[in-house]
Amino acid sequence: MAEAHQAVAFQFTVTSEGINLQFRREVLKHIYLSGVTSWRKRVIQLKRLVKMFSGRRPLLYSFQAALPRLPVPNIDDTICRYLESVRPLLDDDQYKQMETLAYEFKKDQAPKLQKYLQLKSWWSNNYVSDWWEEYIYMRSRGPIMVNSNFYIMDLLYVFPTHRQAARAGNVVHAILQYRRKLERGEHAPMRALGVVPMCSYQYERMFNTTRIPGIETDTVQHLRNRKHLVVYHKGCFFKVWLYYGGRHLLPSELEQQFQYILNNSSEPQPGELKLAALTAGNRVPWAKARQKYFSDGVNKASLNAIETAAFFLTLDDEEHGYDPERPGSMDLYAKSLLHGKCYDRWFDKSFTLVVYKNGKIGVNIEHSWGRCPHRWTYDVLATDYFRLGYTEEGHCKGDINKGLAFPTRLQWDIPKPCQDIIEGSYRIAKDLADDVDFHGYVFEEFGKGQIKKSKTSPDAFIQLALQLAHFRDKGEFCLTYESSMTRMFREGRTETVRSCTIESTAFVRAMVDETCTKEKRLALFRIAADKHQNMYRLAMTGDGIDRHLFCLYIVSKLVDVESPFLKQVLSEPWHLSTSQTPQQQLNLVDIQKFPKYVGAGGGFGPVADDGYGVSYIIIGENLITFHISSKFSCPETDSHRFGQNIRQAMLDIRALFDQKQKTN
Repeated sequence: MAEAHQAVAFQFTVTSEGINLQFRREVLKHIYLSGVTSWRKRVIQLKRLVKMFSGRRPLLYSFQAALPRLPVPNIDDTICRYLESVRPLLDDDQYKQMETLAYEFKKDQAPKLQKYLQLKSWWSNNYVSDWWEEYIYMRSRGPIMVNSNFYIMDLLYVFPTHRQAARAGNVVHAILQYRRKLERGEHAPMRALGVVPMCSYQYERMFNTTRIPGIETDTVQHLRNRKHLVVYHKGCFFKVWLYYGGRHLLPSELEQQFQYILNNSSEPQPGELKLAALTAGNRVPWAKARQKYFSDGVNKASLNAIETAAFFLTLDDEEHGYDPERPGSMDLYAKSLLHGKCYDRWFDKSFTLVVYKNGKIGVNIEHSWGRCPHRWTYDVLATDYFRLGYTEEGHCKGDINKGLAFPTRLQWDIPKPCQDIIEGSYRIAKDLADDVDFHGYVFEEFGKGQIKKSKTSPDAFIQLALQLAHFRDKGEFCLTYESSMTRMFREGRTETVRSCTIESTAFVRAMVDETCTKEKRLALFRIAADKHQNMYRLAMTGDGIDRHLFCLYIVSKLVDVESPFLKQVLSEPWHLSTSQTPQQQLNLVDIQKFPKYVGAGGGFGPVADDGYGVSYIIIGENLITFHISSKFSCPETDSHRFGQNIRQAMLDIRALFDQKQKTN
């Protein structure tokens, strides 16, 4: 989702010094370490495989050991597809120059680099994922707020309760139930098209996980079952125990705990109010401050409570949510989840659950550990609304337990120099947050049902609409990033679909050419949609372009090979970054029976300084929601304008099929 931003801003920071033999040892060392980690995981997977055969139904990790490794694509195929992808974006001279660089690379450097990748693919579980996590996420030294973290919204139309503490109680209890089943591996494994098993590795770090800042690189700290969470409210941090007498706290008991925090009138300690801004600013100041000011005493104990918590919870003092009668409500809701006040979410936690004053919720998610929380959020929402429920007064069901210990205030002793660092991180984060131009747009004119009647993939339809909208918005085509999953392979994450193609640009030009007939436009649309679908299939099945080129670049730096071709490829900006939020709630709730029970999806921050980020979710048969981001500081972009261009593009493409149906 937000990973395109990191790929654009990618700067390689690994260096090797010495003779060529040492360079080769360096890359072999990386491959060896990757393999050692993979073999440790395989031992665990084999144990799970044994457990699978001891039961009647497959468990979450049952198929892990049987999943194939991600294959290393053929060099010739990758270069051919790359050149094809950039052809519509380059003039003849630029293309010839790129073609020359590509063929020189293929002849002189690629064979050696490819051998290292093939060796890594044989030895490790996945030749991409560990390097992708390390160099795209962990080594980024800029803010992860906005640039990397993303968000997921609550239900679009439903308000289960307006009581903040009650909603927090039900949702946290539902999360704990989900986590318990997850740690036991009791969830059903994900399957593509309901048949093909998908990798479940990313689920392992959903809970009890924190990104720890470092000077040169961050690390991911994952722990076993944690029995507490940390809550932030009006500048104060509280530790809340999640167990009582060997069981989870019940929803009514959690509501009681959270209401205590809401009623607490104590003031923040010096430096406490904006402490979490350290996680929102640049990584190096945070890493240095953590080493100097949080290595002993009460600060170490309190920080440890946060970093070892199951997750982080913010009881927000604002009201947000989508209101069709209130223009801009979704924009403010999205910005609140994406960055908040820049100090009221702990951006390093695997996720921060945000519960608003009016009972609406949302989640801010740290991106490095994975991108699989959508299934979890819809499971939790279904549990909250359909299984747990609320009283007529909006409280959690159940009795109050007067024997519970109250939440504990975390104590801090933050000196003035550290407060200055916190303030500096806050200013950087605030400038970044204020620059986010966000527009949430609910498209209700038609949805998947009508698109399917045209015998077209809904994703291809929307991607072509985005190409048309972008051309109308900026008068040019651009390199376009669409995220595709590769989870049919062991430890697979994502691949890029380059949605701006020769075929899509031909279609767009026909749409803006007043002399072109509707029949011609429709024919070009069909060709472009088929092309997009084929590219998406290639990406999903391990024949994508960008992860292969990325790993070749990593190897080139490790063995001290300078490649003008790879350098050019890795420096190309994605001016349009897109991602479809998977719609998985259909398995949990019949939205034909409960039409208002639909999620709003999620989104991410602007990817390029002069570009757009677009996330969309196809909800049921008749609804599509778009989340559009850009930067106010760029005079060429406007998220609201782009939203209107998307709407018009969707309607104009549908009109092609309407005309065909009338003709028939």
